[in-house]
Amino acid sequence: MTPGPPATRCRKMACEVDDREGGARVGVEGLSVAGASGVSAATLVTMAGGPGEGWSGRLCHDVAVPELRATNAVTGVPAAPWRDALAHFEALLCFETDCWDVHEAMENERPGFVLLDVRSAELFAAGHVPGSVNLPHGRINERNLASYPDDTLFVVYCAGPHCNGADKGAVRLAGLGRSVKKMIGGLEGWKDEGFALQEGA
Repeated sequence: MTPGPPATRCRKMACEVDDREGGARVGVEGLSVAGASGVSAATLVTMAGGPGEGWSGRLCHDVAVPELRATNAVTGVPAAPWRDALAHFEALLCFETDCWDVHEAMENERPGFVLLDVRSAELFAAGHVPGSVNLPHGRINERNLASYPDDTLFVVYCAGPHCNGADKGAVRLAGLGRSVKKMIGGLEGWKDEGFALQEGA
């Protein structure tokens, strides 16, 4: 008999899976899945929808693992190496925050930042995040920031993802040597979360 491909090793649980001759064996015995002790590998494969027509994959710790070989708009560009992804997403948290975290922080008497609505005074009066201060991005300058200590953290927002006013405001603040984050989602994201707006100047 011609030897099949070598057994592969599960990176997470260090089990061995043998795909020879179209079959599979689980390298670690006595495990249970979702409390279903004694469920056979074949049964679990059936529960997972394979193997069978249109299914390819292997068994890993009694769990059917499909092969992810499809090429489409998502998979056509390879994902970044995990170290690069980690650095990227950790860095994002230094530049951005979200509506939920801002809302939770604003519940405290001292949230630790100044929330700036960088839209026009008219839009601010029509509805804004409670506790925010209106300072249109075009008016962000040293004179208008003079009352804030140098170590103040500013969080800026505008109308929403379709608006780059928050980015313009963040550029101005950073250019003045100020610490700044953007509240992603803006006013539309705030409303989508179900949070109330305040009207008036």
